[in-house]
Amino acid sequence: FCSKEFGNPSNRRFHAQTVACNKCGPKVYLTANDGQPIEHKDPIRETGKLLQEGYIVAIKGNGGFHVATATTQSEPIARLRKAKHRTQKPFAIMARDIETAKSFAEVSSSEAELLTSYIKPIVLLKKRDDCYLSELISPGLHNIGVMLPYTGLHYMLFDDVREPAFVMTSANPPNEPIVAENQLAVKRLGSVVDFFLFHNRVIAHRCDDSVVRFHGVNQSLIRRSRGYAPEPIRLKRPANSCVLGVGAELNVTSCVLLRDKAFVSQHIGDVENLETLRFLKKAVNHLIKLTNSKIEFIACDLHPKFNTTRLAYDLGNKFECSVASVQHHYAHIASLMGEHDISEMVGIACDGFGYGSDGKAWGGEVLHCSQDGFQRLGHLQEQPMVGGDLATLYPLRMAAGMLHDMVDVEGWILSESKRFPHGKTEAQIIVKQLEKESLLKTTSCGRVLDAVSAMLGICYERTYEGEPAMKLESVAMEGKDILDLTPEIRGNTVDTTLLVHEIFNQRNKQPVADLAFSAESYLANGLAQLAIENAERLDVKTIGFSGGVAYNEHITQIIRKNVEKNGFRFVVHNMVPPGDGGIAFGQTIAASLIAQ
Repeated sequence: FCSKEFGNPSNRRFHAQTVACNKCGPKVYLTANDGQPIEHKDPIRETGKLLQEGYIVAIKGNGGFHVATATTQSEPIARLRKAKHRTQKPFAIMARDIETAKSFAEVSSSEAELLTSYIKPIVLLKKRDDCYLSELISPGLHNIGVMLPYTGLHYMLFDDVREPAFVMTSANPPNEPIVAENQLAVKRLGSVVDFFLFHNRVIAHRCDDSVVRFHGVNQSLIRRSRGYAPEPIRLKRPANSCVLGVGAELNVTSCVLLRDKAFVSQHIGDVENLETLRFLKKAVNHLIKLTNSKIEFIACDLHPKFNTTRLAYDLGNKFECSVASVQHHYAHIASLMGEHDISEMVGIACDGFGYGSDGKAWGGEVLHCSQDGFQRLGHLQEQPMVGGDLATLYPLRMAAGMLHDMVDVEGWILSESKRFPHGKTEAQIIVKQLEKESLLKTTSCGRVLDAVSAMLGICYERTYEGEPAMKLESVAMEGKDILDLTPEIRGNTVDTTLLVHEIFNQRNKQPVADLAFSAESYLANGLAQLAIENAERLDVKTIGFSGGVAYNEHITQIIRKNVEKNGFRFVVHNMVPPGDGGIAFGQTIAASLIAQ
């Protein structure tokens, strides 16, 4: 009956999407982990009970599958971590309601307003001192990612249970898109979960949950996806050309800039593998179709080996249009300029890595950006990456390179050999590598933070992006600037060896929290001073801060304080992620200027 009314153009219920009777509407059903159906008259509420009992269940939602379990029991979370090979990366959780969230986390009025809004993102909340949830949810961090139910199914999970919240993490294999199809879910997740809660609706476009944190009352988007995308970012100055941006390599999104609107796609992820690259291509095509755009210009990262760079040139051939390579950190600052309608600024761009215009690894930059392009004004000191990319995974390698000319690194690194996968043998190889003059060098702010984190014994191995620096920030929350170091700036370079050497000398004499706080303060003060001096020289009125390090609240606050004290306007992101999720938007802004 309902089906006939839904399909009859003359009926008032024709294509009324709220029609969902229990006979011909969507079906929800429970299965074992091999996909075999389990008969139950109330599968959703039964799933809630299974979660409370400590089982792990994959739940099909609106944009893909979540993997869920209890939050007050450590055993199922430990089992989930082992199955997903995710030893430290924090899990998001879904709380019953806002009052329950307040029972284990501190919730400001701004955070509460966003949590209960129609967007319903994951919001990073500071844990209460008496937080009673399992420490395994977000080990070593001061905050926890919390969202509230955003579908009827989610609300029903809590109906018959006492559990205050459920772990609700995206169901995707490492570095792959979120799983969205039933059969694929059984194949990929059958060995991870105990049960599946399926429905028979097709997910047209996979979409991860959005993630947000607050710096006071200022919103900082970490992942702009469900609830935000593809709502356009409205610009005050229309672009003359229709531009497509394809992002960088990590945390990729795509963006179509069409007149006065920038349409940013949902979160795609790291396009280092074929499956995610296919997802990006599909998302790009969908965005172009959705906006009815005729692409006239394509922008990509300057790095010649990125998969997105190759994709951009393939699309350039397809659409018969020009392709522009935009330097990574310029894209970060251009993103700020587009968001705030600023034609000129001195920008501080700090992250883990970006391919520089000189072919080197950048990551702690002060740039003068305008409608004519950008000029590199200064940066953090170049430091050697012992073992190349291995230095990003094992930050003691980074610390050894930075300390090599100042202390007896050989004795120290050998004493820390248990921190490396291959023990003493690997430590001895590191010592030999330090004697080479051909080591890859970087100005990355992220790598300095990682090195300090390892030296202080906070994090020796990066198991997920940003881990050492994030854990350093969590420890620094309880500290003070005990070193009170004045930044050494030589020419256009902030000396970071001075900082690392002082941290090394004081590591067994001063509280770890104070040294962590001092390290962040030194970097923030040094970068702010360099930016202010150049802004005064160039008579530029605005200074901005972007890049992944801009998620660090302490560093952002210190830069803001310095900048505003000297009479400059300070801007950060509000509508676009400071990290690489905002690169595609920045690329389109920069390329639109080139196209003009």
